[in-house]
Amino acid sequence: MASDKGPSAGDATLIPWEFEGFFDPRELRKETCLLYEIQWGTSHKTWRNSGRNTTNHVEINFIEKFTAERQYCPSIRCSIPWFLSWSPCWECSNAIRGFLSQHPSVTLVIDVARLFWHTDPQNRQGLRDLINSGVTIQIMTVPEYDHCWRNFVNYPPGKEDHWPRYPVLWMKLYALELHCIILNLPPCLKISRRNQHQLTLFRLTLQDCHYQTIPPPILLDMGLIQPLVTWR
Repeated sequence: MASDKGPSAGDATLIPWEFEGFFDPRELRKETCLLYEIQWGTSHKTWRNSGRNTTNHVEINFIEKFTAERQYCPSIRCSIPWFLSWSPCWECSNAIRGFLSQHPSVTLVIDVARLFWHTDPQNRQGLRDLINSGVTIQIMTVPEYDHCWRNFVNYPPGKEDHWPRYPVLWMKLYALELHCIILNLPPCLKISRRNQHQLTLFRLTLQDCHYQTIPPPILLDMGLIQPLVTWR
């Protein structure tokens, strides 16, 4: 990540309430927002921009914009971190893999606030295929939210430390489900919406295969197993 603090001249920025609406892990907003950075070779300059869904998903818009505006040079390494409010669907995952196969010097890291229709088998397979192709996919945590706030949000003067403090539990729930996807396990996270109150409900349902396959430190961190105590 770039060490520059605050959005620099020319960077596309969000106003605070837009950032909160897009990236709150408790909200199920339909539109997707992408914040991204591009760094070429050994240059310390980072180019930042943002995008949203149009008639295409935002991932497709990025690929089309990148290939249309950039003169690609295979000998120059290119590092691209994405911060997505929703993880890619299976079709976008396939498109990303195709893009990276044509641009082998590009390294892509994807941080997501939420998992898009994570119980759909095709979406789950799409994410696994992306990871197996070398793409890093992870759930946004406190450092990523702080980084995005400082570098993409047009916050009021003196409010650089006032990014929304989302409950860490929601981040852990999505991270646990992402582990299930990576390990090709059944979904363990159920998400539902009570329309009358607009409440998003998260519920964990773990099977024996989850307890047997998910690394114990992850289950321990979630409070799903008790620590092993050795008595002397």
